Amino acid sequence: MGTDDGLKPDDFPIEADKDKLRTRKGEPVASAESDKIADQIAERLNEHAHQEEQDRWSA
Repeated sequence: MGTDDGLKPDDFPIEADKDKLRTRKGEPVASAESDKIADQIAERLNEHAHQEEQDRWSA
């Protein structure tokens, strides 16, 4: 991901590609021990990003 390792809002939704996690643009961001764990991580990251977006609009 270059020199800035943080995820940005335009990286979402994060997608699980087998045991890899990728941004919506297909850039790799992480790998997991299994496909199932990658799916769970992607789901949690996407839920968290969605909640942060909701919090921004409600503030």
